Amino acid sequence: MAETRIYLRPAAFPETEKTLVEHGPLTASLFRYDSGVCAARIANELGELIMLPFQGQQIWSADFGGRELTMKSMFREPRPTRSYLETYGGFMLHCGVTAMGVPGEGDTHPLHGELPNAPYQRAWITAGEDARGPYLELSGEYEHIVAFNSHYLARPEVRLYAASTLFSVAITIENLRPQPMELMYMAHVNFRPVDHGRLVYSAECVPGKVRPRTDIPTHMKFPDGYAEFLQQLVSHPELHNVLAPGLPFNPEVVLFLDYEADADGWAHSMQVHPDGSADYIAHRPDQLNHGVRWISRPGDQDALGIVLPATAEPEGYHRERAKGNIRILEANETTRFEVVTGCLAPDETPAVEATINSILAG
Repeated sequence: MAETRIYLRPAAFPETEKTLVEHGPLTASLFRYDSGVCAARIANELGELIMLPFQGQQIWSADFGGRELTMKSMFREPRPTRSYLETYGGFMLHCGVTAMGVPGEGDTHPLHGELPNAPYQRAWITAGEDARGPYLELSGEYEHIVAFNSHYLARPEVRLYAASTLFSVAITIENLRPQPMELMYMAHVNFRPVDHGRLVYSAECVPGKVRPRTDIPTHMKFPDGYAEFLQQLVSHPELHNVLAPGLPFNPEVVLFLDYEADADGWAHSMQVHPDGSADYIAHRPDQLNHGVRWISRPGDQDALGIVLPATAEPEGYHRERAKGNIRILEANETTRFEVVTGCLAPDETPAVEATINSILAG
């Protein structure tokens, strides 16, 4: 069906928010944070996304069903920097591509690679309609060039439909060199945890299939009982499935999960709230075969990566290369990764939980 594409320029983002396009019940407006970062607000009848078209094409915040889905962070607004931890708090960040994860011994890459705050050279909003109805989509292009090293094009897409609390996030990566390139990628989606939230997901929660990271980074300080809790999770991973207030998710707990998919190839994960609503994310293990869970509740931030679908574990380039987790993108080859995320109303949650249970039952 026909689409209309509206190209964006940084100079067109005003200090006072202005509507750019109305498309049925969907609207897109542009504004500039006090920090100078350009932002686009895309909204439907049920909520809104605020995205950063020229800074990583991040989803800075997601608000649906009358509540903020995004992690609590120390940052009131995004800052114009490429440093990962100097502007950290967005709902969704693309991580990679030439490396990803926490740099380890021998690594020279920045934390989670060059993509999270990459300066996009082009950005646009598309108004269209397909079998699901009208939508607005933010997309753009980041061309990464390092002479004698790497040359690729990243093209993310975030699509929001009318009357939906779920939205799709995808990225296409094209190797522009006539030689193969190494590739690592993670979709870093950061929900806000709730006390007594229940984690429900299509990975069997048994030792070996849900594995906590017990190597504590040397730069981290942790409270009494933290190391012991990690050891408990090795044999009893189910201890983290309900986010009880007293559990020591400080500074963070990282787990690796072996996901199973439904007949259509999708794996499902939820944080079910005490009121029956849920935060939701689905991914395809045939695209992103590593499920990473990240929980961080030190007080000044509160974050739940229900699953961070990835091509590798987030242990840095050299450690993941030694495990055989580096993908190869052949000369001029293109690959695509996609997730669906958002939230579910209380009357929608039981059907998804039943789907997850049927996957686990085989």
